[in-house]
Amino acid sequence: MSTLSIEALSWAVNDGRNDARLLLQDINLHVGEGEFVGLIGPNGSGKTSLLRCAYRSSEPASGSLHLDGQNLWRQTPRWSAQRIAVVLQEFPQEFGLRVNDVVAMGRTPHKGLFDGMNAEDTELVVHALRQVGLSSMGDHFFANLSGGEKQRVLLARALVQQPGLLILDEPTNHLDPCYQLELLRHLRSLGLSTLASFHDLNLAAAFCDRLYVVSAGRLVASGTPAELLTTELLESVFGVQALVDQHPLHAYPRITWITQA
Repeated sequence: MSTLSIEALSWAVNDGRNDARLLLQDINLHVGEGEFVGLIGPNGSGKTSLLRCAYRSSEPASGSLHLDGQNLWRQTPRWSAQRIAVVLQEFPQEFGLRVNDVVAMGRTPHKGLFDGMNAEDTELVVHALRQVGLSSMGDHFFANLSGGEKQRVLLARALVQQPGLLILDEPTNHLDPCYQLELLRHLRSLGLSTLASFHDLNLAAAFCDRLYVVSAGRLVASGTPAELLTTELLESVFGVQALVDQHPLHAYPRITWITQA
C-alpha cells in the first residue's frame, strides 16, 4: 500500500495563443495507506484532469506530487507503472486480443524487454479474473464483451500490476447496479490505497473513507462523507436541492435529489 501527497498543484492548458489557462489551481490532497478516497464535483470541474496529473499523464504547471515520499515526476514512467495502476472510463484498442492477453498486459512494467510470461504471471492473471468474476472468459475476445465486462477485465489488468496505488476514473460508469456494488465491495476488500472519481454521490458516500470536492478547478471542501455531504454544500456545488438523511441500514449519508414537478 502506498501514500500519495499532492501539494499546491496547478495545471494549465495552452489555448494556442501562447496563453496558458489554469484549469487546476492550488490543489492539496492526500491518500493514506489503505485509504479509499473519492473525488466528486460537477462535470468539467477538473476531476479527470487531477487524476491525469496523479498518474503522470499530464504534467503539472506547479506544485508537487509524492508517492511514498518520492517525487513522482522525477521518476521514470516504468517506476510509476510498477506502483500505480489506472482504470479509465475509455476502453483501449484491443487489436484482436483475448481477455487473458489484455489482463496479462498488467505484468509489462515488471518484465524485461525480452521476458515472456512465466508460471507466476499466469497464476496472477487467473487469480485476477477470478476476483472480478470472469474466470470462464479468458479465451473470449475483448472486443466482444459488454461494457461492464470490459470494465472488469481492465480492473483485473490493474490488479495483476500489483500496485500500491489504484486510480479509478468513474469506475462504475459502465456497470449495472449489481456489478457497481460488487465491484466497489471488492475494491474495498483489497485494502489498496485508492483514489477514484465518482458521478454517483450515493456510491461515494457508501464506499469512500474521505471525499474531496472539486469545483471550477479548485478543491472547495474535504472530509468524511458524513461531514461533507450536506444540503448546503450540494446546492452550492451542484446547483440542485437535495434531502440528506442517514441510510436506513448503515451509518453513511443518503442523498435524494429534489426535482421540480
